[in-house]
Amino acid sequence: MKPKVAFFSFTSCEGCQLMFLNLEDELLNLLGAVEIVKFREAMKEVTSDEYDVAFIEGSITTHSDIERIKSIREKTKILVAFGACATIGGINAIKNFQPLEDVRKYVYGERWDFYDTVPTMQVDQVVKVDAAIHGCPVSKKEMLEVITSLLLGKTPNIPDYPVCVECKLAENVCVFDKGMMCLGPVTRAGCGALCPSYGNKCIGCRGLITDPNTNAQKDLLEEKGLSVAEVLKEFRMFDGLSEVSK
Repeated sequence: MKPKVAFFSFTSCEGCQLMFLNLEDELLNLLGAVEIVKFREAMKEVTSDEYDVAFIEGSITTHSDIERIKSIREKTKILVAFGACATIGGINAIKNFQPLEDVRKYVYGERWDFYDTVPTMQVDQVVKVDAAIHGCPVSKKEMLEVITSLLLGKTPNIPDYPVCVECKLAENVCVFDKGMMCLGPVTRAGCGALCPSYGNKCIGCRGLITDPNTNAQKDLLEEKGLSVAEVLKEFRMFDGLSEVSK
């Protein structure tokens, strides 16, 4: 029997699920190897409530989210956090640096107390996660690597070195030398240094590497005359749940 695969949305834009649908030619081969039983972005019907692999997009931001992700975890053999919101909290974690009551009033106005909210959490802060696909959005290449590895019973080969490595391989001019701020020295590679290759800074959407050299990063920032406030503002855009942002 084909492995049963399901996709679930929590607090997110659902852009990572659209990246799965953008696999185009590869999608046909994948559909021959798995049975997708739940995927709101692509199908109306639900053909099973038990899953071999569940892909979770989005961060956990309400009490009902907590109960729902726990229920999904109980029904699936392998749970994959899918995209920055699910793996590191993403942009949703920005609200954690403000009083939650103020956030609710700003968003919902006079009906603010009608809407439930909790501090943003990444998925593995609530349930066990078996694999992670990083980025905002995820890359198609890495998505295929993870899915193929899981189907073969192998551990996915996910980079755990800085984006700077990929920048050097691409022979990019360091964006710090252009007078810009960059999180590449401590951010997980795997994107092909996409943003710096097009003249932009790395904004940290893939999260920190396992053992970031934060001292070297601080020294570099001081050398470039950047303030602590500027640094924290950059980290908190995607990495608000990390120790670096606190």
